[in-house]
Amino acid sequence: MLLRVFHRTGYRYSAPIQYAIQTLRLTPVPYQGLSVRQWRVEADGHRALPGLVDGLGNIVHCHSVDRPHREASVAVEGEVETHRADGVVLGTPEPLPPVFFLRSTPLTVADAAIAELARETASGGDVAERAHRLMEGVHQRLLYRPGHTDTQTTAAAALQLGCGVCQDHAHLFVAAARWLGIPARYVGGYLWTGRNDDADDASHAWAEAFVEGLGWVGFDAANGICPDETYIRVSVGLDYWAAAPMRGLRRGTAVEEMQVTVQVQRIGAEQ
Repeated sequence: MLLRVFHRTGYRYSAPIQYAIQTLRLTPVPYQGLSVRQWRVEADGHRALPGLVDGLGNIVHCHSVDRPHREASVAVEGEVETHRADGVVLGTPEPLPPVFFLRSTPLTVADAAIAELARETASGGDVAERAHRLMEGVHQRLLYRPGHTDTQTTAAAALQLGCGVCQDHAHLFVAAARWLGIPARYVGGYLWTGRNDDADDASHAWAEAFVEGLGWVGFDAANGICPDETYIRVSVGLDYWAAAPMRGLRRGTAVEEMQVTVQVQRIGAEQ
């Protein structure tokens, strides 16, 4: 499947700020399920950004503005070809061993309720079977309901609320899988929703678990499926903050207004 991505983030400030710097994880890494036909990340309408590969294998760009300014922007535009692999991720750079992804983080601490969810849904069977049942359990226990959580919400808090967004589903799956002794990590990327005119929340998040004999396998608990060719895998990390598409700091006292446009289209599909 050929997919095109357009993702723009614009910033406006109520007064000039002196300096801003951002780390951007907005570029997919090729693997057997995805090849990149073209991709670019630009700042302020024209400026190409320096890039590197971080310790997790993500492609990272740096955006900085070292002058007084009231506006800034980052734009991503690219095309990829994806192939269905039933969630199995092969051919990615893996600088760290799977055991690294047993580490807990403040967002993915497994409390008693998460441990109970893991026991109830994923005890017995091989790792692949347990991970599939865990995905179904998280999908059932956490209703998709925007506006009730944010990027600071922990997996335990989301489970207590009983609702959240894809980020919360991913954190809950990761926390429960690690409690079970299954290496798991957070994945950020894009999702084609099936309509080319749908610009609503095409950014997406899911999780991956390590299964001996298969490698890393994706599990999207928000939708209750393993990722297929409609998914564009971009970044991985221990949690959202390690895989966040954009993180930064700024110097100056001003109110920030941010506008984000994300659109994923299938090339050749009917409009």
